[in-house]
Amino acid sequence: MTTAPGRVVAICADDVGLVDGVADTVVVLAAAARLNAASCVTTAPSWRHAAARLRARPASLELGLHFNLSEGAPLSAELRSAWPTFPGLARLLVGAAVGTLPLAAIAAEFRAQAAAFADALGREPAFVDGHQHVHALRGVRDVVLDAVATWRVVPALRSTARVCGPAAALKRRVIAASGGRALERALVARGIAHNAVLLGAYDFASDYRALVQRWLAAAPREGALLFCHPGDVADGADAVAAARRREAEYLGSAAFAADLAAAGVTIGPAWAQRSSSAG
Repeated sequence: MTTAPGRVVAICADDVGLVDGVADTVVVLAAAARLNAASCVTTAPSWRHAAARLRARPASLELGLHFNLSEGAPLSAELRSAWPTFPGLARLLVGAAVGTLPLAAIAAEFRAQAAAFADALGREPAFVDGHQHVHALRGVRDVVLDAVATWRVVPALRSTARVCGPAAALKRRVIAASGGRALERALVARGIAHNAVLLGAYDFASDYRALVQRWLAAAPREGALLFCHPGDVADGADAVAAARRREAEYLGSAAFAADLAAAGVTIGPAWAQRSSSAG
């Protein structure tokens, strides 16, 4: 594939605060200029350590909220009364499709998670996305959009309308179809900054360097956001601990720097106000 030089790709580490070992790795990678954004889960016990570690982050590391409805337990009393623990992605997808999600309680939960971010870090998130992309689901996206409209500065939001790349074709289609196109239309209508293309979906078992090389080659001239999951996480701590370690090792290596240069890609911001390209 022929690549266009001079393209900008944001490298965003997801799941900061979800499990121990992610925040420490992210700060090290950011200091080495290997990523420029991190998305934070504020519902897990690991969030306290993560927030403390992030206070020493380089100024170049932009922090966002990784809104969580699928792993662990809610922060808000309103959502705990409906879901003592989060129901998991499959039930969320079904509930969104048939319109049975407890949206008023989910709105309270979003406020609680955003408040936990601000309380720990002293500012509102610069951007918002979702753990397992739940922020784009029917109903949930309206909760998120209405809430951020009240913030002093409206944050950027991650668009999942165009999920590109060489791997996980079914996963990419599910992400895009689970509200991604509707979310992008709403972002365009409201003038909210968002990414043009999303890269990074894979099965957590493939050759990560080979995938990143192809994701970089797939980034369009208007830029892209590549989400990743690096962390020095102990086996058994979560289901993708081994993949987190592989990602961290590669992103911190000379090989990643060489691959960026070979692709003509610079790490930088992905957010812009855009016209719709999702169809």
